[in-house]
Amino acid sequence: MSLSVHTFVYDADGVHNFLEDPEHGRELAGFESTRTRLWGSETIRALGSRFLPRLDGGDLCVERDEIDEFLAECEVVRPYLDHLARQGGYDAGYVAQRFDNIVAAALRAKAESGGIVVW
Repeated sequence: MSLSVHTFVYDADGVHNFLEDPEHGRELAGFESTRTRLWGSETIRALGSRFLPRLDGGDLCVERDEIDEFLAECEVVRPYLDHLARQGGYDAGYVAQRFDNIVAAALRAKAESGGIVVW
C-alpha cells in the first residue's frame, strides 16, 4: 500500500471537498512502511517534528489554521532528508520527491485556505 497526500477545502456546510489531484504521481507520500521508518522515526522526532510523526499509527490531517506551522516544520526537516533516507533504508531521491509532494500539497492548501490529509 502507498500513502497519498490530498488537499482539501471546506464547503459552506463544513464538509471536506478534495481538490483535484496533481498529475504524474504528485499525490504520492510514501510506502506504508514510511509511516514508521521515515515520517514517524525517532530521527525526525529528534528534529522537533510534531506533525509528520502522527503518521506513525494514524493518518495526518493538517487543518487550514495549522498550515503555516506545518510548512515551517517542513523547512526545518528539509536539510535532513538525505540523513532520514539513509536511516530509514530509502533512496534519497525517493524521500525528497515524496517530501516535495507533501509540501506542494500544503502550499496548494495555503493558497486555497484549506488543509491536507496524508493517508
